[in-house]
Amino acid sequence: QVQLVDSGGGLVQAGGSLRLSCAALGRTFSNYAVGWFRQAPGKEREFVAAFNWNVGSTYYADFVKGRFTISRDNAKNTVYLQMNSLKPEDTAVYYCAADPYWRRVTINPTYWGQGTQVTVSS
Repeated sequence: QVQLVDSGGGLVQAGGSLRLSCAALGRTFSNYAVGWFRQAPGKEREFVAAFNWNVGSTYYADFVKGRFTISRDNAKNTVYLQMNSLKPEDTAVYYCAADPYWRRVTINPTYWGQGTQVTVSS
């Protein structure tokens, strides 16, 4: 069982930056893959980025490549999503997720955070 707490959302102007955080309570992320998804109003939830905690590999959706970076802080047991050059279409609720299996974390992860709102104004 993994309890996830995501945070860091807010209101930012287009072109600005935000950093989202995902922390695991009560355990480490070892042997887990951690991902970020987002859901905009009226749209389905979509995959954004993923990080393999043990291997250190990353994977991104095409629409965020070059703008978003997923990373970790071992000491804080936290995964971050650094979002730069934000666009109004990036507005959504962003969810942290985790799964023991790398492939599943990009499709249908088992564990989810509560979500954090990101709003990008034009």
